[in-house]
Amino acid sequence: MKIALIIENSQAAKSETVHTALTAVAEPLGHEVFHYGMYGAEDKASLTYVMNGVLTAILLNSGAADFVVTGCGTGMGSMLACNSMPGVFCGLVIDPTDAFLFGQINDGNAISMPYAKGFGWAAELNLQDVYRKLFEGERGLGYPKERAEIMRKNRGVLSDLKAVTCKDMLTVLKTMDQDLLKAAIAGERFQEYFFANATDEGIRDYLKGVLAAKPVLETA
Repeated sequence: MKIALIIENSQAAKSETVHTALTAVAEPLGHEVFHYGMYGAEDKASLTYVMNGVLTAILLNSGAADFVVTGCGTGMGSMLACNSMPGVFCGLVIDPTDAFLFGQINDGNAISMPYAKGFGWAAELNLQDVYRKLFEGERGLGYPKERAEIMRKNRGVLSDLKAVTCKDMLTVLKTMDQDLLKAAIAGERFQEYFFANATDEGIRDYLKGVLAAKPVLETA
């Protein structure tokens, strides 16, 4: 599984701590981790929690990532931004129990964590325990197990509902504020990671145009 990590500007100083905890758990399980930034508080490319949502949606809808780990001070802003986007089902995860229940009941494709609120002594141990509960076993099995089928059905209902309440990702990219879009994909390693992994040609081509400052125009 390709796991993307996205860190928001107010918490960028903790980037290395979060990245180290994630890779320590995910890589031995056979997953790949791609850190899209921020990498430090002084990065030229700054990500707000709104940009976290945009970037998360780009990565998931394009096939560049299978799962996204993001967050902000409380985790709430990034969660809201992510869930405003098509194809993103993001849970607010604070502790390992949240991670387990989100994985088994909701089986979403992104989590948002608080990296300021409650982030103190042994925070890195909590991060590792969260990632283990998310990535070490099969997700979507239900909890309690006897409710697995109704939970699976409800996930499908939610997915169908989101499909009709959200525009497709390419339309979102073409109609959103282009300055916001450019800022969301301005990270120093975005192009390296994204174009090596994305499989959706429409999204790939449009973002190539944006990065070249020549957005692809809608054609009849």
